[in-house]
Parts: sequence; C-alpha cells; structure tokens
Amino acid sequence: MKIIAFDVGGTAIKFGMVDENFKVLFSEEFPTNEFEDTDNMVMYAMEAKLREYEGQYDAIGISTAGQVDFENGMIHDGVGNIPNYNHSDLRGTFERIFNVPVAVDNDVNCAAIGEAHFGAAKGASDFLCLTYGTGVGGCIYINGDVYRGSKFAGGEFGHMATHKDGRPCTCGRIGCYEAYAACRVFTKSVSDRMGKKMNGREIFMEENLKNPIIIEEMDNWEDEIALGLRNLCYIFNPSLIVLGGGIMSEDLLLGHIRHKVNAQLEPNYKHVKIEKAQLGNKAGMLGAAWLASERLKIWNK
Repeated sequence: MKIIAFDVGGTAIKFGMVDENFKVLFSEEFPTNEFEDTDNMVMYAMEAKLREYEGQYDAIGISTAGQVDFENGMIHDGVGNIPNYNHSDLRGTFERIFNVPVAVDNDVNCAAIGEAHFGAAKGASDFLCLTYGTGVGGCIYINGDVYRGSKFAGGEFGHMATHKDGRPCTCGRIGCYEAYAACRVFTKSVSDRMGKKMNGREIFMEENLKNPIIIEEMDNWEDEIALGLRNLCYIFNPSLIVLGGGIMSEDLLLGHIRHKVNAQLEPNYKHVKIEKAQLGNKAGMLGAAWLASERLKIWNK
C-alpha cells in the first residue's frame, strides 16, 4: 500500500508518498500560488502531482487549511486567502478522476491525528492540540478520534474571546485568542519595538534572548498563550495538550508556558502535561495518510 498525501497551506503545499508502515518515502514542497493563473490553483496543482505519480498510489490523503466537511470531503469555508478554494469538492473530484479513495480533513485535525498515532500523543485516547503560527488552530481529540462538531468546525480555539473589547481579529470580530497568542502577533510586536523585522528563529538566538525588549515581549506573549490554555484546561480537564507550530520547538518557551499555566490551575487540573509536537512539518501529511488508509479499508470492502 502506498498513499500520496498533501498538506495545503496558505503559502505552501507539501506533498509526499507514504508506505504501509507510514514511512515517508519522499516529500516535496511548492508555493500555493504556483498556478495562480488558473481558476482554482490548489485543485490544479494537486491534480498535476496526482497525474505525475498516477498508478503508484492506492489512496489520497489531503490535509488542508479551512473548515472541511469531513463526511463529504469538501472545503466548507474559512480559506479566504486562497482564491476560489472555498466549496471545492476534493474527494468527489479526485475519486472520479483517479478512481482511488480520498480522505480530506482540516490541517490541525490531521496534525493531531499524526501526533496521536506517531508522535507526542501516541497512546493517548484524549488530548487537545493547538498550533501557533499565522493564527491559532485547534483540535479536540476524544476517545481515539477527532471531535469535529455539528458543522465540522469544532476546536476553533483561536477565535474564543479572551479579551472583551480587545484587538480586531482577521475573522472580523474583536478580542479573539489568536489576535494575542498567534506567533505572527509576537514577531510583529518584537519587530515593531526593535525597529527591524525579526522572525521567531532570530528572536530565539542566544544573543537576542538577553535583550530586555525581547524578554518583555516574550513574557507578555507567554501570558496570552497561558490564558487561553488555562481556559481550555477548565473546560476539558485534559491530561495532555500538544502544542505545534515551528516556534513551539523552543524548549525555553515551552518551559515558561508550562510554569505559567500550572500556576493558574486548581489541584484537579495540575496533572495536565503540556508537550511540544514531535512530527514537525510532516504531521499533517501523516495524519492525512492515516485517514486515507482508513478510507481505503472501506473502499475495498
């Protein structure tokens, strides 16, 4: 068995081939807008790659930005930054063209599934997963599966309100968690105060971590992250929270967040483990491959 898996983001599309042991045989990445002169550049790009490797795979797994109608394999909403992608019928289109099963889910759901089977949450039946990047994504994993909600939009932790009358969010509302806790917000705050553009990797360079401006901004940002996680702990009482996004690989940051969350919890909540994701940029692809393998079983019955 081989599965071709995609991970569609606003700026890049990752894809690769996965074998029956979920070993990634190869992976590549290309800009999402590589085919921007077409009506639906993402669909066009995926179809081109699927034709290139046609006959070499038994199923297709797609991890994608946006809200996904999981039962039908369609983009429901939430990807305004990718032209003409909302309401795309990924499963129906690709199953019809290539005659292999297709599984489609939201990118954070797929990342959580990948971590559940192969990474930081391996062996856990219940956990929460959050990713911090341009925004804040979330997934609720309960009884060995993703809780997707009545309209496949469950786990949108980035848009829970943490500040009354707060900052405007990209969703058009105010006071959202991601308007304070997204990595993008942190790097912009540091860049504005330092008078030069800095990314997360640069901020966490040893010489920069001694700068009082960066120390102050990091402390404020960690407080915002901890506030949201505290709320989720009191709602779900989880035993495990997995934090993803490239910046969460920083051990210093993770240690500070653990300490700040724990300090705000009552005894019955303090057992929660906060771990960093282990699969890096392959989490979404592996999660999508897992879903595709499950759909392949149904397809072959």
